[in-house]
Amino acid sequence: MSCNKYLPHVLVLPEDHANAQLANGFLLDQALSTRSIQVLEEAGGWHEVINRFLSDHVSGMERYPERSMVLLIDFDGDPDRLSGVKAKIPGNLNERVYILGAFIESENLNADLGSYETIGLALAQDCREETDTTWSHPLLRHNAGELARLRERVRPILFAAP
Repeated sequence: MSCNKYLPHVLVLPEDHANAQLANGFLLDQALSTRSIQVLEEAGGWHEVINRFLSDHVSGMERYPERSMVLLIDFDGDPDRLSGVKAKIPGNLNERVYILGAFIESENLNADLGSYETIGLALAQDCREETDTTWSHPLLRHNAGELARLRERVRPILFAAP
């Protein structure tokens, strides 16, 4: 289902199948406003996430000021990945673009946290309840800064009171 582009909404651009499954697990939270979020097709790598964002989504974000975007990538153990990706985001969109993902690869989360759907649902619960139970996992805790920004702007969109 696509979002109403004139109302506050979130698009999620996943790097690969594992990240798409995490995002789809997030969608399973019963309190989530599913009309306010859409998981897009897998990009096929973190470089491709950036390329696709720049070529396919920048103009839409400029046209629809209520749109926020989550770039869901693997950091591949690179502590500079976040700053490198952020440097490519046009300055006028920085406040509405969030870069999240596993510090190594999403596949590494399974051993500790279960299936992608289970992990995604737990991340949604943390977001909804403003807790860090799952987000504090060693492979996810590097997201703290982006998560704080995300909670401030996006949480009210996704988990609005009925």
